[in-house]
Amino acid sequence: MANELTFEAIRGVQSRTAYYTVMVPMKMVPRLFIFDGDDLPPDLRAQRVLSKARVPQIAHYLAENWDNYILSSLCASVDGDLTFKPAGKDGALRNVGTLSFAMDARIVLNDGQHRRAAIEDALKTRPALENETISVVIFADRGLERSQQMFADLNMNAVRPSNSLNILYDKRDPLAGLSVDVFRNVPFFNRFLELEKKSLSNRTTKLYTLSSLQQAHEWMVGPTGDRFGEETLDLVVRFWNALYDVLDDWQRLDGGSLNAHDLRQNMVHSHGVLLQAFGVLGGTLIDSYPQEWPGKLKSLSSLDWSRRNSELWEGKVMNDARMNGQRRSVLLGAAVLFETIGLPLEARMKAAMEAQGQVAA
Repeated sequence: MANELTFEAIRGVQSRTAYYTVMVPMKMVPRLFIFDGDDLPPDLRAQRVLSKARVPQIAHYLAENWDNYILSSLCASVDGDLTFKPAGKDGALRNVGTLSFAMDARIVLNDGQHRRAAIEDALKTRPALENETISVVIFADRGLERSQQMFADLNMNAVRPSNSLNILYDKRDPLAGLSVDVFRNVPFFNRFLELEKKSLSNRTTKLYTLSSLQQAHEWMVGPTGDRFGEETLDLVVRFWNALYDVLDDWQRLDGGSLNAHDLRQNMVHSHGVLLQAFGVLGGTLIDSYPQEWPGKLKSLSSLDWSRRNSELWEGKVMNDARMNGQRRSVLLGAAVLFETIGLPLEARMKAAMEAQGQVAA
C-alpha cells in the first residue's frame, strides 16, 4: 500500500518475540529514524546524548573511505503494527519475506544514533553513499521502559578493544602500519611487546604495550609516520636496535637474567613514559646527526635508571615515587636524555620544566 513502508526482511526470534533484519538505503536513514533530542532529560530518553566529537569522526571515516568502509547494524523499535509476509510456508522460506509498517509509525533508534547522525553528515559530502545500504534490526516498540532496557542490555557487555589491538589491525593509519612493521623487525620488541591488552599485569613477561610504542613513534616521526621519507622505517628500526645495544637491562631481560616484573618495579626506562621520551630523542638525534647518531646513544649507558634515583627522576617522570605518563612527563624525561647526550633542550622541554617549577639549563 502507498501509505506503508516495505522492506525485504529476515525474521528471527529473541525472548520469544519476533524481530526482523532489513536493509535500508543510506539516503533513507536520516528521514526514517528518530533521535530523542538533547533537550529531554535522561529519564525520558531511550539513548545517550550525541557526542559532538564522535559524529564528525564517523562521518569523516565514511566520506574518506566511501569505497572501503564498514558499519555495524542499527537497532530500532517501531511503534506501530508490523506485518511480515513470508516468502513460503515451509522450511527456511518461512523466515524470509517482506516487512511492512505504516509510514507514519514512530521509529526510535535503540542503538546507533551516532552512526545515524554521521550518515546524514557524510551524505552531504559523499552523495554516492545514498544508495548504499545499512542493516537495521527492528523490534516492535513496547514502550519507553523497554527501549531504555534495550539500550542498557545492548551496551552492558560491549567491550571496547584495546588501543594496542586497534593498532595491530588498523591498515589505514600509516603510523599504525609503521609500529607493526617495527614490532616485526626489532627482535627485542618482537619478544617483549604486548599486542592486545591496554595495560600490563604484574605477572606478564612483556615490557611495553604496542600502544606505547605507537605513541613513541608519533613523537619520533610525526602522526603520518614519514618524518624521514622513504628511509623512515629503516631509521626507526635501526634506532631501536641501537638503543638495545646500549641498554644493559634490555639485554639482560632478553638473556633471561632479569624478568619484566622486576625491571618495571625498579627501572624508569621500563615504562611507557620513557619509551615515548626515547621517541622524542630519536627524532631529534637523527635529524641533528644523520650519520653519527648511533654513537651518540652510547652516553645513555652512564645513566642511573633506578626509580630510587629520586634526585634525577622525581618531579620529571615520577610523582611521589609513582610513574607519571602525562605529556609533560614525556618531555621532562626527554630533557634528561637530551642533557645526557649533549643535545640542546627544545623550547617545549624548557616550557615543561618551567611549568614544573624547574630551571632549564
